[in-house]
Amino acid sequence: MKPLFSQTPSVTARFVLAAIVSISLLLADHRIGLLEPVHHALSVVTEPLRLMAALPARLGDRAEQTLTSRRELIAENQRLEDRQKVYEARLQRLDALEVENIRLRRLLDSSYELERPVVIAELTGVDLDPFNHVIQISKGLRDRIRVGQPVIDAEGVLGQVETVAAFTATVRLISDPSHGIPVQVNRNGLRSVAFGTGRTDTLTISSLPNNADIREGDLLVTSGLGERFPAGYPVGEVRRIERDDGRAFSEIQVEPLGRIGQVKEVLLIEDRGSGDE
Repeated sequence: MKPLFSQTPSVTARFVLAAIVSISLLLADHRIGLLEPVHHALSVVTEPLRLMAALPARLGDRAEQTLTSRRELIAENQRLEDRQKVYEARLQRLDALEVENIRLRRLLDSSYELERPVVIAELTGVDLDPFNHVIQISKGLRDRIRVGQPVIDAEGVLGQVETVAAFTATVRLISDPSHGIPVQVNRNGLRSVAFGTGRTDTLTISSLPNNADIREGDLLVTSGLGERFPAGYPVGEVRRIERDDGRAFSEIQVEPLGRIGQVKEVLLIEDRGSGDE
C-alpha cells in the first residue's frame, strides 16, 4: 500500500512557510512584544561579546586622546617657557633702564647743584694702562671745550681735559700716576696734594707731617689752589693713615669718590658766565 503523501514539501514551500511564520512573529512582537523575553535573553548573551569586540577600538581611542593631550601639554609648556623667557628678558631690560635712569637723574641733579654751567659728554674710549689713565669724551672744540677744564661725575672729581680735537677730547684722570690734585680736609681746611697711583681705587698723600690733623674717614675736597679746579668739589675719603716715627711724613691712602673707570657720562665744568655767551 502506497503512502498517502509520497513526496516531502518542496524548498519553495518551506521558504514560504518560514516567511509566513517570521512575518507573523514580527507582527506579534511589534504589537504585543511576544519576543521580548527572547530579546532580553539574547542581549544577555551578546552584550559581553559586543563590549569585547569594541574594547580594542575604545582603548585605541583613549590612547590616542592621551597622546594628543600629552602633545598638547608639552606644546603648551614650551609656549609658557618661551613666554617666560621673553618676560624675563624684558624685565632685565626694564631693570637696566631703571638703573640707567637713576644714574642719569643723579648726574643731572648734580649739574643743577653746581654754581657753574656744565657740559654733559659721553665716554667714547677708555685707557686704564697703569701708567696712563685717560678717557676720551664726545665733546670738543665745537662745544667750546678747553684744555685744563675740570671733569667730574655725580660723585666727585674725575680729572682734567688734556687735549682737544674738533669733536672729541682726552681727559687725564686723577688716578694717573703723573697727576696731582690740590685738596683740603673738609673738616678743618688742612691742605695738601693727592697723587694718582695707577689704580682707580686709590690716591695717595705723602706730604703731611705725622702730627697733621687728618683722620680716617675725612672727606677731601678740591682746595682751589693753582686755579686748576674750583674749590669745594669732592675728591675722596681718607681710608688709611700710616705714621712711622722713623719718617717725618705720613703715608695716607685716599679712595676717590668719582667712579673712575665706571662712568658713561661726565660733566665738564665751564668758566663762570661762559654758558651765557
